[in-house]
Amino acid sequence: MKNAVSQTANTASVPLYVHRVPTKGSTSLAHPWDTLQQQSQTPLPQVPLELCVRISDRAPHELSRTSLSVIDLLLTGDLLRLRSEEIADTLHISPTTLRRRLRSDGINYQSILDHVRRHRCTVMLEKRWLPGKCIAWELGYAEVNSFYRAFRRWTGHNYSDLKQLYI
Repeated sequence: MKNAVSQTANTASVPLYVHRVPTKGSTSLAHPWDTLQQQSQTPLPQVPLELCVRISDRAPHELSRTSLSVIDLLLTGDLLRLRSEEIADTLHISPTTLRRRLRSDGINYQSILDHVRRHRCTVMLEKRWLPGKCIAWELGYAEVNSFYRAFRRWTGHNYSDLKQLYI
C-alpha cells in the first residue's frame, strides 16, 4: 500500500506531458529517424509502361518519384480541377520545385497532362463511343473545340470520323 502511494506521489510531481502512455501493438523505434525512414520507403506509384515511354522515352524505374507521382495523380484525379499548383500542394513541394524536378527528368507538366489526357481518352473510347462534349469535360477541357483540336493533333483524324467507325 505504501509502495502504491509513493509511486503516485512520484508521478504526481512530474508534469503530465512527460508521462508516456503505452499503446497496444505499437513497437517503439530506437531512433526518431527510423520513423522517417519507414515513411520514405512507401512504394512508387504504378504507372503504365507505355505511358511513361510516350511521355519521357524512359521506363518508369528511370523516372523520379516526383514525376511518377504527378503522372499517377493525373491518371486518377479530376483533370478539370487539377492544376500544377494543386499537384505541388499534394506533393508538399512548391510549384517552382515541381517544375525543377520535372525538368531534371526532361519533361514538363503540360506534356504530362497532354499525354495523360490522350491515354484517358483512348481508355474511354476503347469501351464505347461517347459524345465529344462528354469526353472533353472528363479530360478537363474548358471548351469542346479545344478537345477536337487535341484529338486531331493526336490521331491525325477528326473526332467525327471516329463516330463513323462505331456506327
